[in-house]
Amino acid sequence: MALGDLEVGQLLCESMVNPVGIDILVPRFSWQLKSVRRGVLQAAYRIMVADTEEKLSQGTDLIWDSGKVQSDESVFCAYEGEQLISRKRYYWRVKVWDQTGAESEWSTVAYWEMGLMQREDWKALWIEPKQEPVVEDSILSLREALQYNEPTDTSILHPCPLLRKSFFIPSNLRKARLYATAHGTYVFQINGQKVGNQELAPEFTSYDRYLQYHTYEVTDLVKKGANALGAILSDGWYAGRIGLSGNSCQYGDRLGLLFQLELEYEDGTQEIIISDHNVKSSFSHILYSDQFIGEKVDARLMKDGWALPDYDDSSWDHVDVAHFDISNLVAHYGEPVRVVEKLPVVQVITTPKGETVVDFGQVMAGRVSMSVTGLAGTEIILEHSEVLDEQGNFLNNIMGRHKDQKDIYILRGGEPETFEPSFTFHGFRYVKVTGYPGIVLPEHFTAIVLSSDMRYTGSFECSDERINRLQQNIVWSQKSNMLSIPMDCPQRERAGWSGDIQVFVPTAAFNMDVHVFLTRWLRNLALEQLPNGEIPNGAPYHKSFRYIDHTLMGKDSSAGWGDAIIIVPWALFQAYGDVQVLEEFYDSMVRWISYIRRTAEDEMPDNYEQMDDEQKERQKYLWNTGYHFGDWLFPSAATPTESAMMTKEVVSTSFFAYSTLLLSKIAAILGRHSDAEEYSVLNGHIRNAFSEEYLNDEGMLSAHFQGAYVLALQFGLVPEMARIKVVEQLVSLIEGNGYRLDTGFVSVPFLLDVLCKYGKREIAYMLLFQTECPSWLYEVERGATTIWESWSAIQPDGKVSSMSFNHYAFGCVGDWLYREIGGLHKEQVGYKKINIQPAVDCGLSYASAKYESRYGTIVSGWSKQGRQFTVEVIIPTNTTGTVMLPSANLENVKESGIPLRETLGFISFQQMNLGVSVLLGSGNYRFTYSLE
Repeated sequence: MALGDLEVGQLLCESMVNPVGIDILVPRFSWQLKSVRRGVLQAAYRIMVADTEEKLSQGTDLIWDSGKVQSDESVFCAYEGEQLISRKRYYWRVKVWDQTGAESEWSTVAYWEMGLMQREDWKALWIEPKQEPVVEDSILSLREALQYNEPTDTSILHPCPLLRKSFFIPSNLRKARLYATAHGTYVFQINGQKVGNQELAPEFTSYDRYLQYHTYEVTDLVKKGANALGAILSDGWYAGRIGLSGNSCQYGDRLGLLFQLELEYEDGTQEIIISDHNVKSSFSHILYSDQFIGEKVDARLMKDGWALPDYDDSSWDHVDVAHFDISNLVAHYGEPVRVVEKLPVVQVITTPKGETVVDFGQVMAGRVSMSVTGLAGTEIILEHSEVLDEQGNFLNNIMGRHKDQKDIYILRGGEPETFEPSFTFHGFRYVKVTGYPGIVLPEHFTAIVLSSDMRYTGSFECSDERINRLQQNIVWSQKSNMLSIPMDCPQRERAGWSGDIQVFVPTAAFNMDVHVFLTRWLRNLALEQLPNGEIPNGAPYHKSFRYIDHTLMGKDSSAGWGDAIIIVPWALFQAYGDVQVLEEFYDSMVRWISYIRRTAEDEMPDNYEQMDDEQKERQKYLWNTGYHFGDWLFPSAATPTESAMMTKEVVSTSFFAYSTLLLSKIAAILGRHSDAEEYSVLNGHIRNAFSEEYLNDEGMLSAHFQGAYVLALQFGLVPEMARIKVVEQLVSLIEGNGYRLDTGFVSVPFLLDVLCKYGKREIAYMLLFQTECPSWLYEVERGATTIWESWSAIQPDGKVSSMSFNHYAFGCVGDWLYREIGGLHKEQVGYKKINIQPAVDCGLSYASAKYESRYGTIVSGWSKQGRQFTVEVIIPTNTTGTVMLPSANLENVKESGIPLRETLGFISFQQMNLGVSVLLGSGNYRFTYSLE
């Protein structure tokens, strides 16, 4: 039975739209259903896969036909056909049946294409252009890096190499694919046109273990006759100066390139053009390019037409063939870094010092495009910063070596010129311009925003414009810091700190589709796991990162940071319903918990011998030795180190308990029931040891700070009989601090939830609307356009600090805003079941949260005018939802103007003490009623 209104769309393969060049042997399919009818659920589906669109449309000679599968699942449905083949493109479509037997038409056709699956598929050779090895910097300790104030010696930097190879196409092409990667970062051209729209490829990974190659569709760039393939290389993350210590050569000191251009002709014959000794190299007009230091270009040295077929490269050098194992090559997975936005200049400022500063009005990550006309040899310097100082002068607020963030352009002269760096990016809002010929006008400059090009999935707004600005700040910090990896900041360290992302991941997963992006990062984190089970504090864990950790901590991991190997997969499972992400990292989770367990059992605190037998017995369940970051950067601590020292013991044991609890749940989901029982029992021992060791009869913790109480309550570490007293201790601390928060990185995600859970919702609202430092709205009222690293990055007296003004960690409040203020909760993982609970008592007159789930659009919107209350809800097809109408009486509720009791399409409704609860099928709904 066909029914015209039942449609299937939004087809995804491995959470991506028509991915090209993947190496996943068992891809999974997802789709969305749409119907104008309410209450529609999928009852069955059928997937077809073929190697041509014609075969697929005819339903003949298929690669795989699932047949009619009785299932309500429309996400992560696994391919079960014959083994997939390298390079091959596969086409697929799906149809569904709903619970009434109604049948949809076939969906539109989608596809995916395999990359190079086997090592023998690679015919190309690693090549290295003629070059001087990158000079390896001395490595600095944390203290040395923060105090470093020497000017950057750019004389040791080298020009970016050019490489080119000519080739001839004898007949008409059917298909052309370029497979490429590099030691360093690269840009390819074919016949003078840029290949692809990716930036900073192959991006930032643990190069020695996980080096991505990209697959480019280049059929339209290659022509019959003479052709040329060109590439430019830069140091990038591979050899450049990265991390807080800013030392070079993280993975090597020579740049290299690997490419394979595969051609398929109309007659079916094939040809492969590879990187080999026939490639030639020279040096470019880019005198140097470093992601931290910046880029310097001398336009007078441009080699016009260098990537065109007829260019004379007779004076160029032949490259050297290098020998590297290719077992670390993996297909690029997920959304690449791209230009995602362009921003105009808001104003051109002449500062009190007389300097010219361009203001883009928004802190961001990216670079600047400049148009200019002037005399040959004119040198223009662009310096980047996030903030002006208290007098309104340009301020380089970045700490660490190679903090310049300075781009330099030397004019060719004559015609109008455009400069935009190719291989660097900066964290900035303001650009100081020196040497520009003539008057600097706004139209001369454009900000180029870079980010991993993830799909936006969530939005939130309310009646308070300050909260709306806070939401924008959260999104901008996420956009700025999800550039290839989840960074802490886009200017100072640009490191993949695991603690930052584990606190932010629920917020991140609402705002954007981070499923593939964070899965890729987790693969790097798992690869960096040490033999003893330690999960390092971030990934990629390059040598600069490792050295800073060792000089600060004496080890590689910290509680709340290494736990990301459990917390982040769990959050992805919750957001997307992907069980495979739990399975993939399960062994790493187990090894991490085993490391903590051994540490707790084998390492004892200094006063161990003075303990009685009962105290000694519980020490093996307390993670109370070694250095940890604790509740990092809680405001009342004088220094970050002090915040760590005062809270580390309670925080580390709290995360020991939390991670074992999560691992028990994960094991149960995966059917590992003996493991689930083991970790559940271990969690019980830790909880008991925690309360006996750190909690007294008055409900006071030994670490008497807000964050310690928040974690203890959130992670279930407080015995039931003591919870009221512990909550009162937390409330007393908040009241004593003038109703201001005093929580750090790892506790702030749970602060408002804990208050709401234990009946202190009004205090949660007071903290949200607080405008004195420290608070979210304090930052907003001081002009923040992103989330700050420190609550007092600009102090109440106006003093501007050298902290980062673009750190997303404290933006984790977004998750609470969407759930508690917007009222949008997931009742089942992946939003298969939805729970809408508007917060009518929060002091706002309206709020709306919207989320594009894998099943479709979910909306929770509410408004209040006097005693009149309206709730607007959208529940996607193939899901159900429960809506709580607060303080409503069943007799005066209307839906779309019709009394609720007379409305069709509801599963059920009932009067409850708190209001009316309505169980909904899919559809659009509008409830109105007067508040009791």
